[in-house]
Amino acid sequence: MAEDLESRRLAGLREYVIDQALARASQDYPDLVPQPIVASICAYEEEGAIGAVLEQMPATIDGQPYTTLVVVDGGSDKTADIARSFPGVVVIEFPTNLGHGVALWVTYRWCIERQVRYVVTLDADGQNDPAEIPSLLAPLLRDEADFVVASRRLGVDETSDRFRKLGVRFFSFIMNRMTGANLTDTSTGYRALRVTMLADVIDRLRQEQYQTAELLITCLKRGWRATEVPTVWHPRQAGTTKKGRNWLFGWRYTRVVLGTWWRER
Repeated sequence: MAEDLESRRLAGLREYVIDQALARASQDYPDLVPQPIVASICAYEEEGAIGAVLEQMPATIDGQPYTTLVVVDGGSDKTADIARSFPGVVVIEFPTNLGHGVALWVTYRWCIERQVRYVVTLDADGQNDPAEIPSLLAPLLRDEADFVVASRRLGVDETSDRFRKLGVRFFSFIMNRMTGANLTDTSTGYRALRVTMLADVIDRLRQEQYQTAELLITCLKRGWRATEVPTVWHPRQAGTTKKGRNWLFGWRYTRVVLGTWWRER
């Protein structure tokens, strides 16, 4: 009983924080109608990198306009202020930190409710190259896939953490065996997604932090098509990773993979 009460309390607080963030965004952008394509960046205390990322965003995607959305997951630095200083960038700012998975969930729900067609998610730390967005979207626009992953193994990984690189291979092997897919990089947050697919799976998402695996496994198990394109993966531009030590991240990520597979089997 006490555990159920605590769960309800935390769920209510999370809902309140999200409502506050969306209410402010509605006031800041009262007449906003987003483009059919949205590029979303979820950021937590990335004031040292977010400006450079936004400066590199392309003017158009293959000649098509798009909307840049930054979801700031709380924090005490100037990430939100820097993002708001860029004309045309839409900012949703949580009053407190809720977790990367929650920020992504809000991104998906925001796009679904506004009838966006495609959303690209990329990191705020400078590891992803925004110039690659058109190639990431291309399989969706050609109706060859619903979920496109940017693969470090097909491209170039400029980072030096050998444990993380081994983890990419390990989790790809496990998730391919679980789902019947044939992907080389299943743990990247640089992705292009069909919003009708997100509408199908969003109510099944539970992870507040490690949602990358949960989303991919859920979509594959429900019959959506996934493919991948090469990417260049850069070292982060500033700050430190929020994922924790390698062993802890690996353990938590493994739990998400196994738990999601068991739920969706």
